[in-house]
Amino acid sequence: MRSNDMLQRAINSYREAAELPDVTADLLRAALKRRAERQQFLGRMRGSLVTLEKLVQIFPEDISLKNDLGVAYLLLGDNKGARKVYEEVLAVAPSNGFAKVHYGFILKSENKIAESIPYLKEGLESGEPGTDDGRFYFHLGDALQRVGDDSAYHWYELGHKRGHFASVWQRSLYNVNGLKAQPWWTPKETGYTDLVKMLERNWKTIRDEALAVMDQSTGRFIPEEENLREKGEWGQYTLWQQGRKVVNSCQGASKTCSLLERFPEATGCKRGQIKFSVMHPGTHVWPHTGPTNCRLRMHLGLVVPKQGCRIRCTDQTRHWEEGKVLIFDDSFEHEVWQDADSFRLIFIVDVWHPELTQYQRQTLSPI
Repeated sequence: MRSNDMLQRAINSYREAAELPDVTADLLRAALKRRAERQQFLGRMRGSLVTLEKLVQIFPEDISLKNDLGVAYLLLGDNKGARKVYEEVLAVAPSNGFAKVHYGFILKSENKIAESIPYLKEGLESGEPGTDDGRFYFHLGDALQRVGDDSAYHWYELGHKRGHFASVWQRSLYNVNGLKAQPWWTPKETGYTDLVKMLERNWKTIRDEALAVMDQSTGRFIPEEENLREKGEWGQYTLWQQGRKVVNSCQGASKTCSLLERFPEATGCKRGQIKFSVMHPGTHVWPHTGPTNCRLRMHLGLVVPKQGCRIRCTDQTRHWEEGKVLIFDDSFEHEVWQDADSFRLIFIVDVWHPELTQYQRQTLSPI
């Protein structure tokens, strides 16, 4: 019936069942477990945590309930709480695969790369229910790549075979099936030739505004947040995010923003951004994969040193040129090096994948 009201009544009923005077252990466990699940479904993460805490108190020997409690902490964004739970589980059940993958996942998110590897690996190898999740393959492979271990691709291959990734190279997790998949695109292939022409024709105007913003307020260039750098400095100044204009940023780059207004494939791309990106010498960006196959990424070169800057997507490496647009699908693995002796400045414009229908563009959730 898709009724939240009905769902809330169910949640209350499960509690009443659990509080019956003559309730059996089996019914108590089933009712509270179901209550916690329904609370999560309704978005009541805090409530579900309370229910699971209670379950764990009543059935302290039951490891699977403790594992569920760990997930409830993760859903709340409380990695510390989850970490404590999984440490307790692994102390009494050191071979529990579910606890291992989740514990490894938490270590990886704390940037304890080398430490996370054995937990993720052994957890996945256990094949236990709840371990076969694309995120665990994704993070194990990423951790192995960061310590220079090529067995990463074995795990990506496995993740692909289990249906989590479109291919070994294309490892985004929020996808629309059946979209044309290739790492590099020509403007003609995208059908967005007008946008490309506009960018290339106006590149000096765009460059001058970007440089002005850099001069006046370096502070407006936010450092890259996603822990993708091995070393170096990489800043971004965002004009559109998830299909919404960042009004105060556009005040600093009004010409660039007004040039873009007539290209809804870019400004309306809820699964992308439009931003200036400055990368300083000595920067290396780890091999990584974007979140979704629903967008393509355009790079317009604004200030490009003669040598030392390159981008690899899958097994092809390209170089930026001032006033020219490169187009790639960032759901494929890519990596960047900046070994020049001065900064590199580009303009990044994400566009909807051309094969998405108007309806899909309107209804896909933002990323």
